[in-house]
Amino acid sequence: MKITEIQIIPIKANNGLVAFGSVVFDDCLYLGSIGIHKRLDGVGYRLTYPTKKIGDNNINIYHPINKKTSKLIEEAIIAKVEKLLNQ
Repeated sequence: MKITEIQIIPIKANNGLVAFGSVVFDDCLYLGSIGIHKRLDGVGYRLTYPTKKIGDNNINIYHPINKKTSKLIEEAIIAKVEKLLNQ
């Protein structure tokens, strides 16, 4: 499994949220609306995955279920966002 496309959409910073990202796996699976936030200590970025609020509960739409996949997505998106936002 490999990431074949990455898109970053910068936004006006809002409570640490600086952009949204999307990835495509193997040219056949698109995952979008990934929140890209500045870390609380101000060094680097962190990702959040989409949820839907139903009543008092937040239901996960999707998220990585193992560290290998999570790290793959995180490294690819953060490398691209750092390149884009630090130009």
